[in-house]
Formats: sequence, C-alpha cells, structure tokens
Amino acid sequence: MTMTENKSFNKILENSFKTNWNFPALSDYRGNTLYYRDVALKIEKLHIVFEAAGLKPDDKVALCSRNQAHWGVCFLAAITYGAVPVPIMHEFKSSSIHFLVNHSEAKILFVGSGIWEGLSQSEMPGLACVVRMEDFSLLGDVPSNLKETYDTLNVLFGQKFPRDFDTDSINYYSDKPEELALINYTSGTSGFSKGVMIPYRALYSNYLFAEWSQPQMKSGENVVAMLPSAHMYGMMYEFLFPIAKGGHVHFLTRLPTPKIIKDSMAELKPSYVISVPLVIEKIYKKQLEPIIRKYGLKYLLHFPFLEKAIKTRIVNELDGVFGNHFSEIIIGGAAFNKEAEAFFKSVGFRYTVGYGMTECAPIIAYARWNEQKLFSCGKAAPRMEIKIDSPDSVHVPGEILTRGDNVFLGYYKNEEATSAAFT
Repeated sequence: MTMTENKSFNKILENSFKTNWNFPALSDYRGNTLYYRDVALKIEKLHIVFEAAGLKPDDKVALCSRNQAHWGVCFLAAITYGAVPVPIMHEFKSSSIHFLVNHSEAKILFVGSGIWEGLSQSEMPGLACVVRMEDFSLLGDVPSNLKETYDTLNVLFGQKFPRDFDTDSINYYSDKPEELALINYTSGTSGFSKGVMIPYRALYSNYLFAEWSQPQMKSGENVVAMLPSAHMYGMMYEFLFPIAKGGHVHFLTRLPTPKIIKDSMAELKPSYVISVPLVIEKIYKKQLEPIIRKYGLKYLLHFPFLEKAIKTRIVNELDGVFGNHFSEIIIGGAAFNKEAEAFFKSVGFRYTVGYGMTECAPIIAYARWNEQKLFSCGKAAPRMEIKIDSPDSVHVPGEILTRGDNVFLGYYKNEEATSAAFT
C-alpha cells in the first residue's frame, strides 16, 4: 500500500506552530505553560546548540526523563532539525540506559537530573554532550566550543534572527516518507528490547488516522498526557497529534493515580482520553464500585422501569471522572478486563478498545465507541490491512499479519529480528 499524499510531517508541525503561535502548547500540570511561540524559540536555540555539537540530520538524540513540558521541547527540537529522537523510559536501570544510548549511537543525551545521578558519562563515550532536561544546562564533561556556545547563546540567537522572531522565522526540516523519523525501544509483545525504526510515513499516517477518528480536536483543546511519552501510544496521541493540531498538552509529571486523574480531568476537560486498561480498571474499582455497592445499582438494573435512570446515573458519574468534555476514551496497550468491559458497554459508556504495537507507530485496528462490538478491538485502521494466518480464521486462532503505511522499517542494527518480523 502507498500513501495517498506525500506530505512532510515536520511541515505539518511547522504549520501548526505558525497557525497557533499565540496558543498554549505544553504545560506541566499545575506548573509552567509554554506557548507555541515559546516552544519555537527554545527549539531554535537548541538547533544552534546542535550545530555547535556537530549534529547532522539522521544523527540520534536520546531523551530520558519523566513526562514534562521540556521533554516535548527536546523531542520537537530533534525531529524538526532532521535528527532522530530516541526516547528511553526513565524507569530503566542505569545499565540499560547506558546500553540503549550506545546501541542507538546517540550523539546528544537529554536527561532528567535525578536519572543523571545514576549514570556515568564514561560509559557512553559516543556522546558529544549531555543536557539537563529541566533547564537545558550542560552536564558532565563539556567541550570548550559548546561551553562558548552556551555562554553566548542569546547573542548567537540574535545574530541568526536580527529582526523580531516571529512565524516567518521558522523553517523546519522537510522529511520524506521512507526516511527514519525516530527509534523507539520496545520490550513489549514482540520479545526482547529492540530498536523499532519508525519512518515518517508511519507518523503521518497515524496523524491522519487521529485527525479522522478525533475530528473535534481543534486549536486550544486540552489533552492530558498521563501515559509515558517514551511509549509510542502516549507519544503519538497524547503529544504529537495534539501539537500538530494546535492542542494544549498537559503532562501530569507524576504517577496517574485515580485521584490525580479525576482532579486533572475535571480541571482540564480534555477533548479525548487515551488510556491503558489498568488505569480504567482502577477508576472502576475506586470511583464507581463504591457508588454501585452503596446504592445497589447492579441489583436495580434488573428492574426495567429503573434501568434507563440507573444507566444514566452511572454514565454521568464516569463522565465526571474524565471531565465531561471527551468524545470517547480509547483504551489500548493490553487486554481489558472482560467484566469491566461488559459493564461499561451495557451502560452505554463512550469507550473503545483499539489494537496496535510500537512497530506500527502504533495503530493497527480501531472502531468508534458507538460502532465497536463487545470484546472486539475494532477493524483495520485506514491505510492498514489485517490478515489472520490460519486455515480457518473464524474458528482457529492464528498469527495476526498486517501491512500498510504504519508499518516500521525494521529493527535497528538487528537484521535477524527484522527478517523474522516480515513474511
């Protein structure tokens, strides 16, 4: 399958920055907010640093930190420069972070200060520099030319943009569909940790999918980023898609407990909600089950004349947990508890279960909440095809095969795993 359009994903980002210059872009929940113009300015300053560090298009830039607004700035700075972002989970052990930085051949590492304390620069000899995520200061051994660049960064910025820095000032890297966009290391459904090479066509196709499935997403709409941005699921739909549409991304910056989720959703009223089953199941047990038990709502559902009123009460409670403004809750990443899923479906709650994997950046299958069948994960997403490798796919389970624009290029420096993944 081929894409219907050959459009640069970075140019979509560039257009969003120009269109939404005065809109809020990235926030730490109950913390600082960066407007699109602020993010654009920080991106340009980082591009000056990249040049001084000798970074070239296609060079790798590793990011390892908890979710935060500056994580988004660093990712966007790398990709719009033509470099290849390499997100690394901040919970990984130091030895694993060392290995992934080296395996990816990263030239620059953006790292959270707490994580840096457990790392050793000597264990990552390929790095040109290490940058603290929280304030963009240099860490460890700093080459003299980079120190000079940092000391005169505002002067260099003024020389690059002698007039006002405005929407005409930005010109991001123009990518091609088959070009490598990012490397995402996964240890999920497909085995040991491997570097999944995501092409720009996969980002663009997932963007088009999200634009089709969430048409209500407009400039200024809120999105709560509670999933790890280092995972493709959260990265694509809680960060890249909303930024490409002019949305306002709020990073929770902390563990998404039921209380924090309820407080943030009530305050921010997101346009749509992305979740994994564990989060929804926790909310079901902590927020909904006590109400159901207290008023005996499950028992009352057996009375037809009360059924509609009881279902409305339950749905209203659930809607309130997620801010009352969302189009639907999209659940993925693992199997959903069947009892909870059946209950949500029976009361008419607006949820859907999708199917995807890192290797498809991530979407493979989806159906809107009012079209999805119980215990299904939808049908093939646009620009994707699905086949069950089975002699009788209706009755005999078989391996899921997929092809289309979302499919990855292969595993980084792992030809054996790449050959095994493709038929």
